Amino acid sequence: MNIETFRDYCLAKKRVTEEFPFDETTLVFKVMNKMFALTRLDTIPFSVNLKCDPDKAIELREYHPEITPGYHMSKKHWNTVNFSDGLATDMLLELIDHSYNLVVSGLTKKMQQKLKNS
Repeated sequence: MNIETFRDYCLAKKRVTEEFPFDETTLVFKVMNKMFALTRLDTIPFSVNLKCDPDKAIELREYHPEITPGYHMSKKHWNTVNFSDGLATDMLLELIDHSYNLVVSGLTKKMQQKLKNS
């Protein structure tokens, strides 16, 4: 998956915004102002930090060398996923969905309802 496909997929989700809060090369995707994905635009290979359930994160890292503890993030809750090597597109999309859904599930009931109604 390339950066354009990744960006389009993230932006197609409900109430997702993109911004550069840290610097001009770190692209961040947020749902309802909560971060669920970020990537650097100036690095090769193309990799993405995605939020992940802690137990699932450990399991993914054990079976997929393309998935490592989140770079510059909480190693318990974030994975860095190399999008340039080996992992099937379906799995990459599933990891993005998991991150998005995990963040949505952590929103307040009021914010979840607002998201649902948008």
